[in-house]
Amino acid sequence: MAALKTVLDRIDANLEAALARLFKLVSIKSVSTDPAFADDCAAAAQFLSDELASLGFEASVRPTAGHPMVVAHAKAARPDVPHLLFYGHYDVQPPDPLELWESPPFEPKIVEAETGRRIVGRGVADDKGQLMTFIEAVRAFKETGDLPCKITVLLEGEEETGSPSLPVFLAANKGELEADLALVCDTGMWDRRTPAITTMLRGLVTEEVIIRGADRDLHSGIFGSAAVNPIHALARVIAGLHDADGKITLPGFYDAVAELPEEVAEQWRALKFDEAAFLGAVGLSVPAGEKGRSVLEMVWSRPSCDVNGIIGGYTGKGSKTVLPAQASAKFSFRLVGAQDPAKIAESFRAYVRKSLPQDCRVEFIPHGGSKALNLPFSSESLSRASRALQAEWDATPVLAGCGGSIPIVGSFKSDLNMDTLMIGFGLEDDRVHSPNEKYELSSFHKGARSWARVLDALAL
Repeated sequence: MAALKTVLDRIDANLEAALARLFKLVSIKSVSTDPAFADDCAAAAQFLSDELASLGFEASVRPTAGHPMVVAHAKAARPDVPHLLFYGHYDVQPPDPLELWESPPFEPKIVEAETGRRIVGRGVADDKGQLMTFIEAVRAFKETGDLPCKITVLLEGEEETGSPSLPVFLAANKGELEADLALVCDTGMWDRRTPAITTMLRGLVTEEVIIRGADRDLHSGIFGSAAVNPIHALARVIAGLHDADGKITLPGFYDAVAELPEEVAEQWRALKFDEAAFLGAVGLSVPAGEKGRSVLEMVWSRPSCDVNGIIGGYTGKGSKTVLPAQASAKFSFRLVGAQDPAKIAESFRAYVRKSLPQDCRVEFIPHGGSKALNLPFSSESLSRASRALQAEWDATPVLAGCGGSIPIVGSFKSDLNMDTLMIGFGLEDDRVHSPNEKYELSSFHKGARSWARVLDALAL
């Protein structure tokens, strides 16, 4: 295996050619949601398979019920090194509205900005530029020697539409895709000078509740006060879910919620996250949620309960003095730690039933759930990756949480029993899914160098 400096030097020397390869990929209109672009999605998959094959991988395009997968395998020079599974996606969001683009979305270009040079084009940040950082790191190893780890690559073409073919594909190819550790690049940095490793993803429980009272809508002048109002019952259910300090009141809700390790909490405090700017950007000023918790804690490492929609009674223009027969609401719970989605859902249902007046009936419609995911802070792979990123960026990586969920990471854990290192080089202002999507040239260049360092560190 070549010395790491030789590999990094090759990445530097390859930059212009690497950009040309990225531009070819970005120019392919692989919009997964629109059937009119099915051939383009197939072309993107073939392009990536050919690139990996040219680097010595056993690469192939695999059909699915939707857009194809790319699967590729490469051995390392040494047999006693980890086997890594790298995941990315080649599909992109539609570029609409086209009139807001300053240049054609599928004609990538380099533009100058105050922060430096950047690449503009649909999908350049999500996820084509990100996945190509990994492929370019692999290229540099292959051109100067051999790979430091055994590597399997899995690239899909339906991430932007919810990955409908992925669960079936994972189940059918479980043996082929098993590895020691998964790598996912679809994440970002803390800021343009500070890398991050996403170590926590919140889980999810979604429930729809329908509360029914009378057998039909009633005249509020005749039945008002005498008949139960399902909207009132629903309002009491919602109001009782949080106490005065913002904590969720469901029995046992916090039983599996652990406090952050102090060293991580200290790192987060040192970030000096601007809560006022975060909320001010969406027209707010005062943090809600649990009192005594920072905004970062609440969105990265604490559970939440939210009402996502309410329906009941007359909602048209003007007034109608109706007492409705039913009211409904959609709820979501973000979970952390070892919280069990099934137990949270049952606790919620028991609470709703207990809260209802005698003449009300309730129906629950589940809309799915998933466990939270945590990469152990004591993980050796996390420590090695962190040191590798610090060497490249000269900054301590932030061990970040993620308020949302990344389904593929959950699938890797539940279906393949693998932990995942989530390392990406996107920035908050990359305009992902929006017109004029961009990826900093420094993200692309140093991202490739970072992956080279990470692969080297994981092989030691």
